[in-house]
Amino acid sequence: MTGPSAPPRPTTPAVSVVMAAYNGAMFIEETLASLGAQTLTDWEAVIVDDRSTDDTLAVLRAWPDPRVRVIAAERNGGPVVARNIAFAAARGRYVAGLDHDDLCRPERFARQVAYLDRHPAVVLAGSAAAALCDGQVTSLPHPPVTTPALIEWLLRIENPLVWSSVMMRRDVARRLDPFTRPDLVCAEDFDFYHRLARFGRITRLDDELTVYRQHRGGMSKRLVDAMHASATRVLTGAYGPVLGEEAGAAAALVVRHVMAQAPVPDRATLGRLGAVLVALQEEFLASRDADGEDVRLIRWETARRWARIGRAALRTGGIDLVDAMAVRPDHVGLGYAGPEQLIWSRLVGRARGWLKRA
Repeated sequence: MTGPSAPPRPTTPAVSVVMAAYNGAMFIEETLASLGAQTLTDWEAVIVDDRSTDDTLAVLRAWPDPRVRVIAAERNGGPVVARNIAFAAARGRYVAGLDHDDLCRPERFARQVAYLDRHPAVVLAGSAAAALCDGQVTSLPHPPVTTPALIEWLLRIENPLVWSSVMMRRDVARRLDPFTRPDLVCAEDFDFYHRLARFGRITRLDDELTVYRQHRGGMSKRLVDAMHASATRVLTGAYGPVLGEEAGAAAALVVRHVMAQAPVPDRATLGRLGAVLVALQEEFLASRDADGEDVRLIRWETARRWARIGRAALRTGGIDLVDAMAVRPDHVGLGYAGPEQLIWSRLVGRARGWLKRA
């Protein structure tokens, strides 16, 4: 006689992880181990190997956890196409993003599922994330405290979410076609959040439930240029109802000087950028049921970015202190930078100018 058989696993797990994998043999075992350590055990991982040339596919096929489902792509189509294939095969009530080299804290799935269960109006919940580089784990420079309104505002001027931290409702995400857009490579996640926000709230849990692996060398100029071009397309569409024909120029300003943090070259550019931020923020607050805490956080985080923009311009000598004070938006003021910090930045800018002329 044989012993009692184990009960069949449910065909609809609580969470489906969708992952594109390409030449990730060096890291993917650690990533899979972080899934195996989840306190919420009702998950599946749908991983599409995008024609790796290393041992990634062999590692995946040998992984002993039956919750890991492996799909070998017929051809190399890039991470967006591979992720879309994984999403199409996902069966979970919720879908979690994860890249092949990032890690989940053990309580990630349990915390996000509990939050989404309690908040039916929320369609996507990310989390704060830590960064892993050369064996050192540090916090990313994202806001320490957020609300859904703050995250939705920041989506207007930057990408406040790490893809490997997000969890969404599968039934809502299926309303998007495609899941993520291959023509917006390098900003497909940013575009996805904007498209999904039409169906409900976007938010972030403020605990670091994900570890994002940063690699030395960063992105190539080709990929950076593609990311900026794609992000500009996304924001042009978002700004259209507010700024009309000026949407494209405004989006280019925000991507260059807020997202990419390139110093503004002169007072006129700084003034235009300030006007754009004021117009966008006024429209955003007028269209939302934002409470006092929401408004305080939105003002504060916008002020922080404005102070950073001003200091960078002062350091490079593109503007002087009079310019910085003259064109600042009234509700932004100096941001969290006091006058002494701005004066110091201006002195640095002058010193750099003298060195260039020497």
